[in-house]
Amino acid sequence: MTEENYNYRTSQTLLRNQFPGKGKLKIPIIPKFQEKPGDFDDLLLIGFDKTHLEDQNHLDRMVHFFLYDYRFERVWKNSDNDIEKLSRYRAVLSPDFSMYLEMAPVMQLYNVFRNRWCGAYWASKGLRVIPTVNWGDESSFDFCFEGIEKGSVVAVSTYMASEHDNRCDQKEWFLAGYNEMLRRIEPEKIICYNTPFPEMQGNIIDVDYERSSWRYMNYERGFQKEDLEFFKIGGSFYTNHDTIEPFLIDKGGGSAYGGKWKPSPNKPDDQRFLGKPGEIKTTYKNGYRVDTKIGSDGRAELERHYTDHRQPWAHTNPHDHPINWDNPAGFPDPQPPINYPDGAPEFKNFERRFYMMKNTIVPSNSLEQNRFTTISDFQTCMRWHGEVEFLWNGVHYSITHRNGRIYISHSGIQETERSFATSGDILEYEVDSYQLRDIITKVTVVFRSV
Repeated sequence: MTEENYNYRTSQTLLRNQFPGKGKLKIPIIPKFQEKPGDFDDLLLIGFDKTHLEDQNHLDRMVHFFLYDYRFERVWKNSDNDIEKLSRYRAVLSPDFSMYLEMAPVMQLYNVFRNRWCGAYWASKGLRVIPTVNWGDESSFDFCFEGIEKGSVVAVSTYMASEHDNRCDQKEWFLAGYNEMLRRIEPEKIICYNTPFPEMQGNIIDVDYERSSWRYMNYERGFQKEDLEFFKIGGSFYTNHDTIEPFLIDKGGGSAYGGKWKPSPNKPDDQRFLGKPGEIKTTYKNGYRVDTKIGSDGRAELERHYTDHRQPWAHTNPHDHPINWDNPAGFPDPQPPINYPDGAPEFKNFERRFYMMKNTIVPSNSLEQNRFTTISDFQTCMRWHGEVEFLWNGVHYSITHRNGRIYISHSGIQETERSFATSGDILEYEVDSYQLRDIITKVTVVFRSV
């Protein structure tokens, strides 16, 4: 065996066995948090993706990992890289690697191990660590609470289990795991990120989701060119710290898709997707007419847009979108356009008894209700094939979907069109010297189909 092979085979990068843990699984134990006076007074959190060595304004916050896993995989792969930075903050919550119900059980177990190993490792380096607790269904209860001593301070988040946007709550799932956590760990305190459910028992420290967000961070003074420059290093933006992206929580336990879809009270035109069988609902979006046909199950089956979205080379006016509901989230997913270069057929329900049914007018969203509140909101719209038109600095842009790709252009100018494979890729598109990710929550959205 060569020295190189020996060093690799015995390295902690491979073995991860320096914290033996207890029981047959040997999941590492995160030592109890030693509370100091004031630790939980007016507590705010900061996302790992917002932390940086130059930060002087938010060091009284605790660092959380209620983020997509790819934003913090580095703390597992390169465990030493962020220790200096993290040690400057009040405390660190152990990384919340996902425990989605759809995951294979062995992946859930692996993510519990990674959560505890990182926490134990940071504690061994002198960081103040609070374990984040997460769970899947009841089958995960045999391992998801391991590595946490009885009477510990712990952290949970109710965000993904709460009703928000177009998602129903997953409270029943959350409370089953939460109550089991109370029984097994008997936590001294429970940091709850986002509003606790009324049924939650225990010594809960309610951390305000909104006040912890990017909007209340001192370096977010509103979007200015100098804000972008502040986060540059050597002329390029951080690749692992998406400092302009609005604060995002969209993962953890429960279903990977969140709760099932329902019309949002903040988006009136969501109501067009549900109705009486055979009904046709009409919405006027920024002057464009949209007709939505309700199928026999009370859900939209076809939608007609009376516009070419200022991309006449790709759409006829009008064009239709079949609506697909066959997805895990139960979301109304518009399919690729059906174009009619020789003229569109009459849009009606073809069952005789519905011929005389009048169209129902559905209120349209205001510009504020159309706005993308987070990058996650935009990416969800892209994943569900949403068509979008927006204004930025007086220029009109159109986003549509064809052939499994996402297309964006200056409206009406085909030579400016670019295509992207994913909702993440299109965020790299340059708009007026900025990337789309930098401005998507600032643009004026004049049309969005979902």
